[in-house]
Amino acid sequence: MDTTIAVRCLQAIGQAQRLAIFRQLAQAGDHGMTAGSIAESLDLAPPQASFHLKELKTSGLCFGEREGRFMRYRIKPSAVRELLDFLLEDCCQGRKDLCSPALLQANTSNH
Repeated sequence: MDTTIAVRCLQAIGQAQRLAIFRQLAQAGDHGMTAGSIAESLDLAPPQASFHLKELKTSGLCFGEREGRFMRYRIKPSAVRELLDFLLEDCCQGRKDLCSPALLQANTSNH
């Protein structure tokens, strides 16, 4: 991941409502969520949710798939991993185990 993409991702989740949406999508996993269900769960107006989802989608952290007349949004795990790797790349002189034991544990449990 290059710096420009990392900045775009961080800007996308650097706003409280978008971060809340990102976390909702992360919790939903592969099932994802529709814009309407996100708006309802976070007490947002549907246009607000759609606006924030567009920003998250533009950043590459999530994607949407049409299901009939609805869009179902999901986190893009590879983009999240790339962002975390970018952030921790030079941390603690490259020793990710010192910077984030939880991240190291998550990486080993996924293999």
